[in-house]
Amino acid sequence: MIKVWTLYRRLREESRIPWLLFYVGLTIELLVVIIDKSNYTNPIEGYLFRITFLLFAAKLLLTKYDYRAWAVILLLEAVGLLSYRVTGANDMIRIVTFTAACKDIPLKQMLKYVFYVTLAGCVVIILLSVTGIYGEISLTQAYGRESAEETRYVGVEAEEETRYTLGMGHPNALSCMFLMLAALSTYIWFERMKWYSYLFLMLLNVGIYMLTGSKTSMLITTAFILGAFAVSVGRVLREKKVIYVCGLLVFALCIGFSVDAAVCAQRVREAQWNEFFFENPRDNRHIVLLGKIDRQISGRIVSLTDSEKNDGMIHTWSLFSNENNMNYYFDMGWVKLFYRYGVIPGILYVAACLALLWQFYRKKDACGLVLFVAFAVYTVVEAHLISVYVGRNYLLMMMGCSLFLGNWGKDALEQGGS
Repeated sequence: MIKVWTLYRRLREESRIPWLLFYVGLTIELLVVIIDKSNYTNPIEGYLFRITFLLFAAKLLLTKYDYRAWAVILLLEAVGLLSYRVTGANDMIRIVTFTAACKDIPLKQMLKYVFYVTLAGCVVIILLSVTGIYGEISLTQAYGRESAEETRYVGVEAEEETRYTLGMGHPNALSCMFLMLAALSTYIWFERMKWYSYLFLMLLNVGIYMLTGSKTSMLITTAFILGAFAVSVGRVLREKKVIYVCGLLVFALCIGFSVDAAVCAQRVREAQWNEFFFENPRDNRHIVLLGKIDRQISGRIVSLTDSEKNDGMIHTWSLFSNENNMNYYFDMGWVKLFYRYGVIPGILYVAACLALLWQFYRKKDACGLVLFVAFAVYTVVEAHLISVYVGRNYLLMMMGCSLFLGNWGKDALEQGGS
């Protein structure tokens, strides 16, 4: 028994096996993300998720945690198991296991690896598309630029237009990946970036917008670049408590708006109907304001009423969701979090986000704050980060390296990084 324990401690503390297990699992997860962004349908995705779960679980078992950390991990795994029994989806178990397995992996080293693999995958997809080998270079369809009321209520045929996808299936997917890579690269090399680095990213952002016409991603990418530049040149801002409080308020506003949209979507739809046909929304200012916002975000609130049960609206939420909520998709990420995974898992994720935000404040990580806020706003209208693909969500990696699972100290942030 003593020999077994000694061997276990040597594997855990002296060998590179835990590190190797983690990076093999992470590599597979990133490749799955890249395949998902291409036109190819992955027939063995479920099997790959099982493999990565086993790899991350093995890494977790070969990692040293204190008793409190183990208690929290086991509690979260129990919640994940309950979610699996209710929904039939093991997403939460995989997410908890992956996040816990991030302990002792240097954050900047990990994020650099994620950046290079993701960038290489995107470049391959683009090259295959533009050379005609695989994947469509553009997509011609109606993108909803016309009046939503005219197309929805009167039946006016929406005008088609051509936008570029560069092999990624949809223009929004291309613009989304640019946002993710721009944000990730800025965070990794924040201390080294000069003014012309931000200018270069801004020019690329304009170019991506010209190809895709995706206003939401363009605006959020612009806001992120400007915010990162502001805290880069204004070093005194990094120490100001007020900017972290503002970040908290924006995050709370994102959650509050999403819940409000889930509550009022049907009323917004009826108010838009009344306004179009009777020139009077016949509802209060709150609903009228939501209707105006809905038009600016391409009808995402009203889209919650497109199914027979109005999937996504708050009456379809439950404590741990249900099996029927696993296969219906819409764009609003925070709404999807509570609809797909349940109110309790959703609250746990929001709590983890708040804990991460506190760490940004404690370590005066202003670039992390800007990235966090940009992702929070983006998740209001897009569900990229709320998905089965853990390799998409860089916040999970930050949580694993910074909260009770590890130290956010200089070593965790900068080892193999800056």
